[in-house]
This record gives sequence, C-alpha cells and structure tokens, in this order.
Amino acid sequence: MKFVMDNLWLVVLAAVSGIGIVVPTIVRRFSGIPQIGVAEAVGLINRRDALVLDVRGAGEFKSGHVPNARHIPLPELDKRAGEIEKWKDRPVVIHCATGNRSHGAAKRLKAGGFREVFELSGGITAWQQAGMPLEK
Repeated sequence: MKFVMDNLWLVVLAAVSGIGIVVPTIVRRFSGIPQIGVAEAVGLINRRDALVLDVRGAGEFKSGHVPNARHIPLPELDKRAGEIEKWKDRPVVIHCATGNRSHGAAKRLKAGGFREVFELSGGITAWQQAGMPLEK
C-alpha cells in the first residue's frame, strides 16, 4: 500500500493507459463490424470479388497499396460514397495504415446500406508483414 501511495501518479497513469487500450478494443468488438485477417481478406477478394477500399491519405496510397484497391481518403468518404454504390451487396474490405481510420469508414458504409463490410485487422501494415504484394 505504501508503494501505491508513494507512486500514486504512476498507478493512475497505468490505469488510464490500460483503459485507453482496452476500451477501443471492446467498442470494436461490439460495433457489428467484423475484423478479418489478411488470409481471410485474400479469400474474399479472390472468391467473392470483394472491393478493397483504402482510406489512407494520398501520399500513403502512392507509397504502396493493395493491388486494385479503390482509394477514397477518409475525409472524402461521405461525399464520394456514390463511387462505390455498386458494391453495396458485395464484400467491402476497408483498410488504412494500422486499423484506426478504417473503423470509422466501416461504420459510415454500414450506416449507408453496405451489407458486408469488413475491417482489415492491422491495416496495410499487416498486409505487408504477411508478405503480400503492393502496387505503386
């Protein structure tokens, strides 16, 4: 108990950090938007002609992206959603760099009537770590 009292700021910092890590994970799990791994994404792309939607910025996209990915940066998604309307009844795999921006995009598409929306867990980083090809 003496340690806790002597280092209260460390205890509070550890608690806040833990909450900051756990809460987003819980929110994602109950959001209704499934996260899929690279192998599952490749399966959807190859077997069901899934759309791969890259919501990163222009510079990030130019540095390397999933082959045949459609690029709509997250800030432009609402005004450009009509460009991908024909995929409303097909799988859409959304990704960003690590998975943070893609969740917001997935929620927007789901609310807009897209039936099968998936987040690529780990984003383009996971794609690269799995040794998958990039297009420039």
